[in-house]
Amino acid sequence: MKALHIITGLGVGGAEQQLRLLLRELPFTCDVVTLTNPGSVADGLRADGVRVADLGMRGNRDLAALPRLARLIRRGGYDLVHTHLYRACVYGRVAARLAGVRTVVATEHSLGETEIEGRPLTRGVRALYLATERLGSATVAVSGTVARRLRGWGVPADRIHVVTNGIDAARFRFDKDDRAAVRSRLGVPDHAFVVGGVGRLAPGKRFDLLVRAVAALPDAVLLLAGDGPERRRLGTLAERLGAAGRIRLLGEWDQPDIPGLLSAMDVFVSASREEAFGLAVVEALAAGLPVLHGACPAVDDLPPGSAPGARRLFADSPHAAAGGDDEDDARDAAELAAALRELSAAAGQRLDPPPVVHHYDIARSAERLTEVYAHALAGAAAAPTPPSTRRALP
Repeated sequence: MKALHIITGLGVGGAEQQLRLLLRELPFTCDVVTLTNPGSVADGLRADGVRVADLGMRGNRDLAALPRLARLIRRGGYDLVHTHLYRACVYGRVAARLAGVRTVVATEHSLGETEIEGRPLTRGVRALYLATERLGSATVAVSGTVARRLRGWGVPADRIHVVTNGIDAARFRFDKDDRAAVRSRLGVPDHAFVVGGVGRLAPGKRFDLLVRAVAALPDAVLLLAGDGPERRRLGTLAERLGAAGRIRLLGEWDQPDIPGLLSAMDVFVSASREEAFGLAVVEALAAGLPVLHGACPAVDDLPPGSAPGARRLFADSPHAAAGGDDEDDARDAAELAAALRELSAAAGQRLDPPPVVHHYDIARSAERLTEVYAHALAGAAAAPTPPSTRRALP
């Protein structure tokens, strides 16, 4: 079988890294097309031997990209097209049908209650998503939480398949030499209590809570890896709170070095108000870190006791899911600071990776996705060919 994966961009991000991990495990030939932004993950895929093409799309309304994408699909002779992220799902489903490919799978990586990929869920966004979803063969949800949201939107239950995100747990095993090397590189003292976070610097991630909480702990240092629209505001906030020297905004940290960065930390925080999965939390648990988190389906969807070392915060915040207000944010920052203060007494200690880490093994995710492909291909073979897919492209 020959498959084409279409993704909106290939900069550093959870969906992008997940695609690269899956392609290392899938047992057939796969090519990749990025609609825009062929960033560092594109370089990594090429190093893995994957063919990557950049469509050069100029924006969400660049309709001229649609026939280009359809021609690329047709020339490639693909048996299956798999789309990732909102823009790629919308354009990719249509292009695949125009090219005559009848098996189209889409993965929903980042669907929240009120946001999709960090952007507000408007009526128009939802309508376009649902209209193009009907052109596909199957929709993959990265968690049971996302599957429930899709059903709530009206996507038929028999079209939804849960294939959770996965990790290569061995990569994240704690390494004391990496801990010393990364701290030395960043100028962080060996004895410092280091709080960490990883992710796109967007409002929904609530990294401002980490800045406020660490600013309230005079001996703590924050290492925050990621980039995005909130970076300048977070830097300004750190300066205003008099903690700029202890708040390290690291930018887009190279993904291969994330395990070393986690080794340098003493506690990991994910304060998101909404998540589709929460991959960074699983990676931190694999590194033996205690974790403080808000919404995290990767943990919340499993039975109690699956993630000892992970503690849920902000459960009593009535407006956390809706964006909150200054009073709620101040209360949540104080709750986070208190939890960090408790954990600071055990700085430097490591936990054994909990059962949740082994549950989300990337090899298992690839096996499950292969089953989805087989199901979708069998369904397409049994269905009559719609007249619209027989037309040749110009």
